[in-house]
Amino acid sequence: MYRRIEDFQQDWAYESEMTLKVLRNLTDASLDQRVTPDGRSIGRLAWHVAASVSEMLTHAGLSVDGPPDETEHPTSAAAIAAAYEEVAGDAVEVVARKWTDATLDEEVPMYGEKWKRGKVLDVLILHQAHHRAQLTVLMRQAGLAVPGIYGPSREEWSAFGMPAMK
Repeated sequence: MYRRIEDFQQDWAYESEMTLKVLRNLTDASLDQRVTPDGRSIGRLAWHVAASVSEMLTHAGLSVDGPPDETEHPTSAAAIAAAYEEVAGDAVEVVARKWTDATLDEEVPMYGEKWKRGKVLDVLILHQAHHRAQLTVLMRQAGLAVPGIYGPSREEWSAFGMPAMK
């Protein structure tokens, strides 16, 4: 749980940059990739990542414009990445403008529970990381390069002059 806005801003800067790195590796042709016929596609998951930023923060009482999650995802991977980039930038600005370190301990209604605002910010990041991981599995299945997030990916080891870890 976050207790300082500055800590969230620092984490969000990295996490949103890494999410953009993943989204920018998607192709239009990859958006229909699924693990199972009834599972979410890459496009649907990527759109959910973009839309959930504004959905979660708006639910917590902040006004953050973003794409509605229930709408059909764009057929352009670049459009999904652009929508995410915009909402991610707006989110961090709105949080810094509307909440303070002192208010992070205040509770807000979230999905039938009461969460501290600091927890909302923590879950926002964890939720994004969770779906980003799902995206990387689908990306491998679609034959796309997977960027490293918390260390080099298989494709990136060679840039270090090393064989990929097994």
